[in-house]
Amino acid sequence: MVISDKNNRNLIKPTNFQEMETKKLGNNRRALSVINQNLAEGRANPCIVNKRGFPERFAAQIAQTKENKKPDTSIMKSSEFGDAIFIDDEHKTAYDQPVPMSLEQTEPVDQMEEVEMEDIVEEPVRDIDSGDADNHLAVADYVKELYDYYRKMESIGCVSPNYMAEQDDLNEKMRAILIDWLIEVHDKFDLMHETLFLTVNLIDRFLAKQSMLRKKLQLVGLVAMLLACKYEEVSVPIVGDLILISDKAYTRKQVLEMEKLMLNTLQFNMSVPTAYVFMKRFLKAAEADKKLELLAFFLIELSLVEYEMLKFPPSMLAAAAVYAAQCTAYGFKQWSKTCEWHTNYSEDQLLVCSRMMVEFHQKAGTGKLTGVHRKYCSSKFSYIANCKPASFLLENQ
Repeated sequence: MVISDKNNRNLIKPTNFQEMETKKLGNNRRALSVINQNLAEGRANPCIVNKRGFPERFAAQIAQTKENKKPDTSIMKSSEFGDAIFIDDEHKTAYDQPVPMSLEQTEPVDQMEEVEMEDIVEEPVRDIDSGDADNHLAVADYVKELYDYYRKMESIGCVSPNYMAEQDDLNEKMRAILIDWLIEVHDKFDLMHETLFLTVNLIDRFLAKQSMLRKKLQLVGLVAMLLACKYEEVSVPIVGDLILISDKAYTRKQVLEMEKLMLNTLQFNMSVPTAYVFMKRFLKAAEADKKLELLAFFLIELSLVEYEMLKFPPSMLAAAAVYAAQCTAYGFKQWSKTCEWHTNYSEDQLLVCSRMMVEFHQKAGTGKLTGVHRKYCSSKFSYIANCKPASFLLENQ
């Protein structure tokens, strides 16, 4: 059958595929003859879209594949406009309407994939000074700037970790014996923590610049403690008490002469940030209770005795002591974002120093230098030295 328009031009006879499609559409589609008649009369259809036609040699293949698909509403027809596909949008069925992407059925996503796609909430950094707004002694307004200044100035109070090589009559063991003894003296006088840390700092800074005979090493320690007491304490031990402690090994004149020599050698520079200064800040960041505080001071006082710990700056010694104390108290590694923020040290940076402190803890009760261990084995310090060391930090080194 050949369809002609009003200009008596022959149109292409519809293919079997088109006839089959027309039959499939049934009552939901207008008859092909009606559409042809409208086209023949030249009526403009605003819903007609001019597209490239399918070649006839693919018609049979498409007809086979469409048997198992939804019916297509497009009608292929030849007209005066050439081969074209005429789509009547007005008579599309519900199946012909495009489905919004939001309503399309998608395959279920694996639960593990959903977890990975979720945003990971990072641990917030806690404001440790928010509760001290009304405490004028805490200087919350400029405490951050204060510790930034301490961090810049801590190198002034540090000494070379090899300064003992310049001493002809002294060695590391003599230094360790002196400091171990001074820790006991400090405890008997019931002095402040600041005094002990400043005493050790004065000894190292003085010996790094001044050669000394071993018979005067104890005098150096006593004078350093005397100067630290004058700087830190309210009630200062008198010179006579220090002479009695030394079993009258030195005279009052010798004590005063050594005091002058030490001050001149250090150029009267007594104000240096020690490990204690950083310790108080870092314990606050760790929300330390009394047990954790005692553990941290026990570990860092063990480190004061050891000459090899001079290679670490005071801020790192304090941070490592707090980290090792947390591991000892909790039994697992603990270093929060707040601690990392306020100490400026990550957990990895503290491992070397902390492991050395754990080793000191393991052998604290053995050997000849047990002054720190005896001190923290008393009821005054809650027998904190009896805590089991965090040996798991030493694994897989």
